[in-house]
Amino acid sequence: MASKTITPEPEGEAPSHEHRVVRVTPGEQAPATRMLANEVPVAMEFDGTPYAVMMLTPADFEDFAVGFALAERIVSAASDIARIDVRHGTRGIGVDVRLEKEHTQRLIERRRAIPGASGCGICGLTTIDEALPELPPLTAAPRVAPPAIFAALERLSEHQRLNSETGAVHAAAFCRPDGTIIAVREDVGRHNAFDKVIGHLLRTGIDPASGFALLTSRCSFELVQKAVLARIPLLATISAPTELAVKLAVDSKLTLVALARRDSVLLFNDPFGALAK
Repeated sequence: MASKTITPEPEGEAPSHEHRVVRVTPGEQAPATRMLANEVPVAMEFDGTPYAVMMLTPADFEDFAVGFALAERIVSAASDIARIDVRHGTRGIGVDVRLEKEHTQRLIERRRAIPGASGCGICGLTTIDEALPELPPLTAAPRVAPPAIFAALERLSEHQRLNSETGAVHAAAFCRPDGTIIAVREDVGRHNAFDKVIGHLLRTGIDPASGFALLTSRCSFELVQKAVLARIPLLATISAPTELAVKLAVDSKLTLVALARRDSVLLFNDPFGALAK
């Protein structure tokens, strides 16, 4: 799989920008500056045909393209993609994912328009079966013990450079079984951040079953779907899950940890008995 940038990245597409503000306190006002997270429209195309427009933090476009294509069930591996073309324009970015010829039929079956801009992965779907597809259950227990989750939580903020500047973006991390963080992607959208880190795993050949994912967000059902499709056996999130997210985790045999803090976590689903003692 090859990647190609058609034009140089414009200066305005940096992940963050400094903005002048006025700091107001009960006793005074003073000029100050604040770093703001950037988001840009990204027009996703497959084989040159428009598919969706997403709002992304302008970074890691190739990773996002691969993770998004997997989440949309257009590809099942990075090798299904021939190349990724990234075009930087004055009003947004175009990302064209060119598939290997033998995988174009899957695109035809999955093609749809997504009018939403949140990256939620459901806007534009027309049936419940499309929104809640049957997922292949996970078949192996995660090789993770509770201390690894606490170790990853302890170190995660060190990897959140953009969030430390802006306080406005989510992070998705992939961790080894001992809690060592080996990949982090940040984005204004929690779904986008997870797509980016999954895409990184696929592009670099890291086995998703070899560790676990940690997200700085609540756990919605779409994030469970993404974890299962990527074959990540354990998902941990900082905030609470929805009832549907837990149900899907149970049905898919995904180990689900949420409300994760440095001193405690809640184990919502442990189908293989990997964490509960």
